[in-house]
Amino acid sequence: MRLFKLNLSRGHKFIPSAVTFGFCMARIVANILRIAWATRQTNVRLGIAANVFVAAGVLLLFILNLLYCQRLLRASHPRLGWSRSMSYFIKALYIIIAATLVIVITATVQSFYTLNADIRRIDRNLQLYGGSYLTFISFLPLPILAYVQLAPRKGRAQPVESFGKGSWTAKCLIVGTAGVLLTLGAGFRLGTSAMPPRPVFHPAWYHHKACFYIFNFGLEAIVVYLFLLGRVDQRFYVPDGSSKVRNYSEKRKDGYAASLGGEKVQDEEEVSEFAKKRNPGKYIEEKIIDGCLEQEPVCGMSPNGY
Repeated sequence: MRLFKLNLSRGHKFIPSAVTFGFCMARIVANILRIAWATRQTNVRLGIAANVFVAAGVLLLFILNLLYCQRLLRASHPRLGWSRSMSYFIKALYIIIAATLVIVITATVQSFYTLNADIRRIDRNLQLYGGSYLTFISFLPLPILAYVQLAPRKGRAQPVESFGKGSWTAKCLIVGTAGVLLTLGAGFRLGTSAMPPRPVFHPAWYHHKACFYIFNFGLEAIVVYLFLLGRVDQRFYVPDGSSKVRNYSEKRKDGYAASLGGEKVQDEEEVSEFAKKRNPGKYIEEKIIDGCLEQEPVCGMSPNGY
């Protein structure tokens, strides 16, 4: 949060930094609830809250990594990345994530308060669906990144659109590494959830506390430090309003237009025309021909020099 506020004070608004802070706070709350639950194991409400925070918090990292990957796709393959179909597809994924989160929370709460075998089976299937979908979301940046790197581009000789700071390779490595780590954690959770239940006194190796903390909080901590030390706030920064103009170029005229009266201007010609209207005496079209103005005679000479 300090980094977000520092950047914001410099006019560098990068909302994913605040989202990462929110994820860290959610993980702190999850661990507090788990400690409280360990001291009050018969408290069902504490158990529900602890399980919900453990399962839901990592969603923020999934969304951030998918967002960074989407920016790479738009910079390298703008026709596909900025297409309406791709935008609708990504938005649909976010909507399904929200719906899946509600489904999983409902199934988790219900499973604590029922002994009906059919209802518990349905709740378990819903939880497995949620784990499968979240694993898919964590894995999705990897095939997109492979497409970004391997798929031919129109005008291959031209470099990809530049945005943020740092090299293109470093950006791809950050997204790829985070994708692998997040997929590993999500896959472990899904695999252990799909295994048949075991007696409390005969747990499997994956029920050990070390496995739980390594494949959950440990991998997530590595991803957070990867984003922090990799300075994603600099590498993946894009100017405000990029979605409206469908490019990441920072050579916008919005700031200049604002200084001229607050109207939005998109290109040089519009800026010039707007400036002339604001101050026609200052912006007279002057085309010098042989030291004389084209519009009016100067020094007793006509425009043709006679």
